[in-house]
Amino acid sequence: MKFAERSLTASFTPIYSNVLKDKSRFPFALFQRKLNKSRSPSAYSQKKQPFSNAVMAVGPYLPPRFSVAPMMDCTDNHYRTLARLISKHAWLYTEMITAETIVYQKDNLDRFLAYSPEQHPIVLQIGGSNLESLAKATELANEYHYDEINFNCGCPSSKVAGHGCFGVRLMLDPMFVGKAMSVVAANTDVPVTVKCRIGVDDHDSYNELCDFIYKVSSLSPTRHFIIHSRKALLNGISPAENRSIPPLKYEYFYGLLRDFPDLRFTINGGITCIGEVNAALRAGAHGVMIGRAAYNNPWHTLGHVDSAIYGKLSSGLTRRQILGKYQVYGDSVLGKYGQKPTVRDVVKPLLHLFHSEPGNGLWKRKADTAFQHCTTIKSFFEETLMAIPDFVLDSPVGETPVGRDELFADIHSLLPPPYEVREQELLYA
Repeated sequence: MKFAERSLTASFTPIYSNVLKDKSRFPFALFQRKLNKSRSPSAYSQKKQPFSNAVMAVGPYLPPRFSVAPMMDCTDNHYRTLARLISKHAWLYTEMITAETIVYQKDNLDRFLAYSPEQHPIVLQIGGSNLESLAKATELANEYHYDEINFNCGCPSSKVAGHGCFGVRLMLDPMFVGKAMSVVAANTDVPVTVKCRIGVDDHDSYNELCDFIYKVSSLSPTRHFIIHSRKALLNGISPAENRSIPPLKYEYFYGLLRDFPDLRFTINGGITCIGEVNAALRAGAHGVMIGRAAYNNPWHTLGHVDSAIYGKLSSGLTRRQILGKYQVYGDSVLGKYGQKPTVRDVVKPLLHLFHSEPGNGLWKRKADTAFQHCTTIKSFFEETLMAIPDFVLDSPVGETPVGRDELFADIHSLLPPPYEVREQELLYA
C-alpha cells in the first residue's frame, strides 16, 4: 500500500527511560495543615492555600483543557502513539498501573512505564491502598519524567474497588486519600491530581462529595480533581454499566466550581464530541476529559482538539500519512518484550481509525485474517488497507462536530445549595 506521493520522515524516537541523575527526593512525610475554623462557604475560597505552588499545568505545554481518560486495556503506548500523531496538544493518560506492580517490577519497569518523548504532555495514573507502596512506586516512576501523577479514586471494577479495596472505594475514606496524596507529592516534583466519581452507592449527596474534596485538598497539595459526573454502584454491575446506568449529575460538577474557586476541576462522563467539550468549557469547566469517544472514534474526536480547543494549527496529516508514521513505530516495537507486543497488539487502536467510513467493515474483516499470519505492520497494511478508498485515506479531518448544544445550557440554574463546612470536618484540622 502506497502511503504518500512524497517520502515520509519518521518522527518517532524509540521508547526509552529517562533516568534522573539526581535521585534525591523530599523526605517521606505526610503533610498536615490547620484548617480555617469558619463554616461559611466563602471562607474556604478566601483562606490562604499553603500548597498553592501545585498548578494545573506544568512545563512548556498548554494547560489540560482537553485530556484523554485513562482506560484499562486501551490507553497503552500504542494508542497514545496514535493519539499524539493526531493531536499535538491533548493531554494523554496511561492506563492505571497499581503501585504494587511498579514496586514488584522495579527491574522491568520499561515494560510498564517507558514511552517515547513525543507523548508529552502525559500523566501517569497509579492506584493502590498501601502508603509505603505508593511512596516507592512514585519514586521509581520519577525516572520516567511524567508531567503529572494522578491517583485513581474512580474505578468501580470489582477487582479494584472490591477485592483490591482501592479505586472508587477510596472515596469512602477521604482521610486516607489525603494521606496518600501527601505521600505521593512528597516523593515527586510534579503536580499530583485525583480522579474520582461524584459518589459511591448511597453516599451520593452533594455535601458528601464536597466533604471528600474539602478533606483531600486540605490534607494534601492536591489542587486539581478530575470528576466523573456519575456515582459508582458497587452492587455487582459491570464497569461498562457503571458508565451508563448511574445518571449524570453535571450540576454537582459545576457546584464544585462555585464552592471551591481556588481548585481546578476537569469534567468527565457523557461528553462525546468536540462541540460538547467546548460547551462544557464555555459553562466554566477548567478542562474536559473524554474516554470512549476518543478511543472509539479517534480521528473525528482528536483531530479537532488542536484547532477547536486550543486555537492552534492541527498537524494537517491525513490518515494515510498517519499510518505511514505509525508503521515506522509499530515495526520498531514488535517483539520488544519477548513475544510481545504482537501485530494484533500494535494494530488494535487503529481498528477505530475509520469509524463510520466507507470500507471500514471490509477492512476489519481483512484485519482478522491478516492477524493470523502477518509478522510486520508493513505487511499487515499491504494486505488490508486496499479495503479503504483513497478519498478516505487522503481526506482532511472535516468539520467540527456540533454535538448537543443544550447539554450545559441551564446548568447554573440547577446547582445544589452552596456547601458549608460542617463542624465534624474541622476534626481533620
